[in-house]
Amino acid sequence: MHTRSRLAVLAACCLIAPMTFAQTPKQLTTADYDRAVKALADRTGPLVDGMVNVVGWLDDDSVVYRESTGGKTRFLRLDPATGKSAPAFDAQALAAAMNQARAGKGAPVKVDMLPVSGIRRDGTVMVVDVRGGSYRCDDKGCAPVAVAKSGNEPGVASPDGKREAFIRDWNLWSRDVASGKETQLTFDGKTDYGYATDNAGWKHTDEAVVVWSPDSRKIATFQQDQRKTSTMTLVDTNVGAPKAQQWKYPFPGDKNVTMIERVVIDASGAAPKTIRLQMPADQHRSTCADDVVCDGGWEDVQWAKDGKSLAFVSTDRGHKSATLRVADAATGKVRDVYTETVATQYQSAPALASVNWRYLPESNEFIWFSQKSDWGHLYLHDLATGKLKHQITSGDWNVTQIGRLDAASRTLWIRGVGREAGNDPYFVHYYKVGMDGGDVTLLTPENANHTITASDDDKYFVDVYSTISSAPVAVLRDGNGKQVSELARADLSRLKAAGWVAPESFTVKARDGKTDLYGQMFKPSNFDAGKKYPIVTYIYPGPQVGSIRTRSFMPAQGDNQALAELGFIVIAVDGMGTPLRSKSFQDAWYGNMADNTLPDQVTALKQLAAKYPWIDAARAGIWGHSGGGNATAAAMFRYPDVYKAGWSESGNHDNLTYEDDWAERYHGLLEKKTDGTTNYTGQDNAAYAKNLKGKLMLVHGLMDDNVPPQSTLQVVDALMKANKDFDLLLLPHARHGYGMDSYYVMRRRWDFFVKNLLGAEPPKEYDLKPVK
Repeated sequence: MHTRSRLAVLAACCLIAPMTFAQTPKQLTTADYDRAVKALADRTGPLVDGMVNVVGWLDDDSVVYRESTGGKTRFLRLDPATGKSAPAFDAQALAAAMNQARAGKGAPVKVDMLPVSGIRRDGTVMVVDVRGGSYRCDDKGCAPVAVAKSGNEPGVASPDGKREAFIRDWNLWSRDVASGKETQLTFDGKTDYGYATDNAGWKHTDEAVVVWSPDSRKIATFQQDQRKTSTMTLVDTNVGAPKAQQWKYPFPGDKNVTMIERVVIDASGAAPKTIRLQMPADQHRSTCADDVVCDGGWEDVQWAKDGKSLAFVSTDRGHKSATLRVADAATGKVRDVYTETVATQYQSAPALASVNWRYLPESNEFIWFSQKSDWGHLYLHDLATGKLKHQITSGDWNVTQIGRLDAASRTLWIRGVGREAGNDPYFVHYYKVGMDGGDVTLLTPENANHTITASDDDKYFVDVYSTISSAPVAVLRDGNGKQVSELARADLSRLKAAGWVAPESFTVKARDGKTDLYGQMFKPSNFDAGKKYPIVTYIYPGPQVGSIRTRSFMPAQGDNQALAELGFIVIAVDGMGTPLRSKSFQDAWYGNMADNTLPDQVTALKQLAAKYPWIDAARAGIWGHSGGGNATAAAMFRYPDVYKAGWSESGNHDNLTYEDDWAERYHGLLEKKTDGTTNYTGQDNAAYAKNLKGKLMLVHGLMDDNVPPQSTLQVVDALMKANKDFDLLLLPHARHGYGMDSYYVMRRRWDFFVKNLLGAEPPKEYDLKPVK
C-alpha cells in the first residue's frame, strides 16, 4: 500500500474508533523536569570516565593530555618511545601556587579541576599556561611567570616569544615580554582609521590582527578604514540616563563599507618602518569566514620562511573572485599570481574555518584549494606563472583541512570527508598524500568521526575517534597511521546507569527525492512505541554550518535530549545548502537565503512520520538560535500548516539589517530593479508575518552586538500590523549568547513546547540552574 493511502486509512479509522495511544498528561511535574535536567551537559559530563583532550605537544614529540574521570581531571604526558604515560607536572604544587597568587580573589583552585590551557618546555622546566597567567614547574614546585606589563591590551606573541604586538589609541605597538618595554610602531592611526583593528561589525574585539614573520622581525597587518562605515547603536538598560554603545557596523548595500590598506611593519631596527603595499585598498573580506580572521588567525596572509616576501589573497566584495598576490616586504611591490572566479562564492575550504592554500616560494609553487570539480580539492601551481602543474587530490569527496606540509618529502597530511565508501559522509578522516601525485593513504581506518591533534612535525598524532552512540577511543599513531599506544577508552557505564540514551542517526531524501540527507533523532529514555509523540526540529540552516552539532560522541548535544525527556521526539537534519557535501549541494539556494533548508526540513518530517507511527506530525514544532531563529520564524510564516509552534531566538530576520559580509557572500550584492524592488525583496520574515497560524515566541537580547535586536523588532512590528497573537521575550542585558540568562530561556522554551505541543501544563516557574 502506498504511504498516502495507508495514512488515509489510518485517518478514517480514527474517526470511528477511539485512539489506542496513551493520552498526553495534562500536568507535567517537577519530577518530569528533574529527569530532563539530568540530560544536560553539566550533569552528564561528569558521568563519563576516560575522556581525553590534548593540551599540547612538547619538543621531544611527547604529548600532554587531559584525562577526565568522575568529573575530575589529571594531566598526563605520553612518551611515544615507551608508549607510557606519567603525570605531566606536579598538579598539587601548581594548585598551591595558583591559590597563593590569587589569595582573596575568589574560590580556591581545585587540584583536580586545574584550568590548564597550554604547556611548553623551557629546558628542564614545564611552563604551564592557565587562565590568568603562566607557571614554571619543576621538581622543586611551581612559581608564577612574572610579566612586565604596563597595559592591559591583549597581545599577539612573536614566533620567538620575545615580543607581542598590541593596539593602543588606534596605533600598533610592541612590548618586550621580559622587560615590559613598549615601542610604538605606527603613528598616524586615528579614530576609525586604525592599525590591526578587529571589527567585522558582528564581531569587534581589542585583539590585534597581525601576522609576524618567521624571524620575528616584521609584521603584516593593515590600516582599517571605517570612517564612512555605518554606525551601530545599542542602549543599556539601567537606572537614570541610558548609556549608548556604538561601533562601526556595515550593512549589505551600503555605498561605503570597511576597507583595509595592507602594510608591512619592519620592527627590526631602532626606528620602526611602515611599508605600504603598492595596491588599492582591499575589501574587508577573507576566503574563510565573514571576517578577515579565520579560526587560526589572519590565515589569508602567509610569509616566506626568510621573511622577504609574503603572499595574500584578495577577495572581492561579493566573494565571487579570489586573487593570490605576492608582495615584496622591503618595497611593498605587489604581483598578481592567480585568480579564481566562481558563479556563487569562493571559499578556501568546504566548511568555513581555515584556509587550504599554501605559499611555497622555496620551490616556486603554491597550493590552491578549489571546488571547480564540484568537490573541494588541492591543486599545485607554478608560482611564477600561476599555471596549474597538476591536481593533488581528486574524487567525489572533500579535503577539509591541510594538517601539515613537509617540504623535504613533499608530503601533505590532510583531513577529509566523504571518501570512505559506506561511512557517514560527514565523518572526518586523516590522510597523507604526496604533492607530486600518488595514492591518498588513509591513516584513520575506523568507521567513526576522528578528531586529530598532530605534533608539529607530524611524526605522531593523537586520534580521538567516536560516533554519537559509541564511546571515544584515544590513541597515539605515528605519521603513517600505525597505532603506537592507546591513551584511553572512555567508559559510559555510569552515564548509562543514570538513564542516558544515545541519539540515533537516520537518513531521508532531500527535496529532490534523490539526495540523501543525514539527521539525528533524540527520543525519551522512557520511550514507548505505543504512544504518539509531538516532534520538534532543532534548526540551523547554514550556509556555513548545519543543524547537527557534531558527529562525535557528546554526553549532551545542547538540550536536545533534555527536551526529548519531556515527551518529544527531537530531530536535527542538515538540509541542502549546508557544507561538507558537494559544492552544488551547498549552493542549492544561493541567492535565496529565505529558503533556510525548510523544503528539506518539511520533507524529512513527513518521511519520518510515515515511517514511524509514534511520530505525530500534526504536532510539529521548530526552534533555533541566530540563523536558526530566522529559519524558525520563516517556517512558521511560510509553512503555517506544518509547524504549530516555533521558538525563535535572536534571528537575523532581515539580512539587510545584518552585517554586510554575511548576506553579500551567500545572497549576492544588492541589486535594484526597474520596478523599485531588489534581489533582497521578499527575503525578510516581516513580509510573511501575516501568514502566522500557530504559536510563536520571539526572543532577543537587547545588547546583542552580533544580530541587532531591531531585526526581531521588525517582525514584531509586522505581526502587530497583521493583528497576530504572538509572544515576546526581551533580555535586557544579554548579547547574542545569553550568558546568565541561558538557563531561564531554556526553561521557558521547554514550557512553551509543553504547553503548545503536549497540551500540558509545566510545573510553575521550575528553577533551572547550572551546576555550581
